[in-house]
Amino acid sequence: MEATKYQLAQIKEAALQNNNSDWQELAFSCIDLTTLNSTDTVSHVKAFTERVNDFENDYPNLPNVAAICVHPNMVRTVKENLKDDHVNIAAVAGGFPGSMSFIEVKVKEARMAVEYGADEIDIVLPLWAFLDDDDIICREEITTIKEAIGEAHLKVILETGALADSEKIRHASMLAMESGADFIKTSTGKMSPAATPDAALEMCVAIKDFYRKTGKKIGFKPAGGISTTEDAILYLTIVSEVLGEEWLKPSLFRIGASRLANNLLSNLLDEKIKYF
Repeated sequence: MEATKYQLAQIKEAALQNNNSDWQELAFSCIDLTTLNSTDTVSHVKAFTERVNDFENDYPNLPNVAAICVHPNMVRTVKENLKDDHVNIAAVAGGFPGSMSFIEVKVKEARMAVEYGADEIDIVLPLWAFLDDDDIICREEITTIKEAIGEAHLKVILETGALADSEKIRHASMLAMESGADFIKTSTGKMSPAATPDAALEMCVAIKDFYRKTGKKIGFKPAGGISTTEDAILYLTIVSEVLGEEWLKPSLFRIGASRLANNLLSNLLDEKIKYF
């Protein structure tokens, strides 16, 4: 199936109609609340986690975020302080964001993150191999890391901005899913362009084709530069139009974001809010 079957202009029109409180709440519940700065400290991550803990009491009528996403060395801090059992712990690993390390190091980092409490691991497709058409290395890395993390979910970041054309995005999507990815994700947020509607559309069509062939539902995560309510609703609408309502839940859809949460809250409550 070609992504061109779906008209992005029409999806954008549908997204305008979908921009209401129900969809905004849904978007909020699918957020991977992220802090991935080199200046992240234990005290910062602890305070970050406490805000998630407090959210249920401060906004009892709203769903909490889906997960907290941090560097692997901060997983223990989140694990020791997170009180909401419904919020998962995600960690970037495998030499994030460049994937320019040895497979042994990548595997150990991912496994250690899970041992310290991560429920989900986000790794980057080794572009240095993929761009040289070395699918074997890509498959081996993804498969080996997936085996190493056991029951934890594996998200594979394609870094679509570096892939540029739709054929490469589709090929990377299928390769990652065939190798054991539970989710495919657009971007690290460390490269420009990051998430784009065109890349998201291509990835969702690949997920649909994979599901038709295998019966296995793979999740989708747009990430990188998504900060407005309008952006969030657009990505939800792409998923809805291509994959259907079954994918509109945190187990199959996530949004990687830091600023988005406050903007969605501001829209939902009709006042300027800076909670996180």
